[in-house]
Amino acid sequence: MEKNLKVAVAVIQREDGKILFTERPAGKACAGEWEFPGGKVEAGETPRQALNREIEEELAIHITEARPWITLSHTYPHATVLLHFFIVTAWTGDEHGEEGQRLSWQNLSELTISPLLAANAPVIRALQLPETYAISCVSEIGEEEFLRRLPTAIKNGLRLLQLREKSLSSCQLRRLVDQILPITVPAGVTILINSSMPDEQIKRFSGLHLTSKNLMELDQRPDFKLVAASCHNRQELQQAAQLGLDFAVLSPVEKTLSHPDAIPLGIQGMAELIADCPIPVYALGGMSLDQLNEIQSHGAHGIAMMRMAWQ
Repeated sequence: MEKNLKVAVAVIQREDGKILFTERPAGKACAGEWEFPGGKVEAGETPRQALNREIEEELAIHITEARPWITLSHTYPHATVLLHFFIVTAWTGDEHGEEGQRLSWQNLSELTISPLLAANAPVIRALQLPETYAISCVSEIGEEEFLRRLPTAIKNGLRLLQLREKSLSSCQLRRLVDQILPITVPAGVTILINSSMPDEQIKRFSGLHLTSKNLMELDQRPDFKLVAASCHNRQELQQAAQLGLDFAVLSPVEKTLSHPDAIPLGIQGMAELIADCPIPVYALGGMSLDQLNEIQSHGAHGIAMMRMAWQ
């Protein structure tokens, strides 16, 4: 068998959020293990073309909407594979195991299938990240106003938040955290505290968001349940991936009030930088919710917002 393979992989998602898994049939490597459907990219094919062909051959459905996502490399005993993942949200036909394989629609937070193909673990974690990542702006709108808007944002779907308040004193930050946690914890909001914050507050959180400076100073992943980083170029994205971070934020994609002198990457520039990134990337800088679909169509996991998250 070939030792280096390129593979197109489909994360097929129903409207109810469930994801389709297939069991590898007898006679194939890792038979009996569950995976996301897909297959080898043949000579002369793009990963997207291979995706269409493989899914039609395996499942008898025709993909009508798919977007690029992450690209992972994984080494099995039989081969090293480069996995090009696509999020598939629309198709025609009824799925059927054309190779006799079993199919199963799964809720990623309550998987009932086992064993899973080894490469799937980081993918499943990444898929559970929300499409939007909010950044606090207490210093700009004031503590009282921020705390007034926070429950509304949660009601509107806020699930992932970066606490980034570099100008607050230790006393002000302590008071803010004491008021935020009783609101966010019961609502299931995950908070990542910016690495520039005081250590006494960082220790209160299980999520850490690294500044780009802190990111480039590290040689191993910090010991937090969830770790992300701010990135502005390819080198920083590569460092975030090498450290095994959970996701990255790339900025500025568009012009932003926070960094008016920074040259924006533009959506195409963003797409080029994240094309082969193995971890999910959020686009930051001038983002609004009405840009989400366009940003995702260019490979980003979602968007990060500061001011627009609290409108």
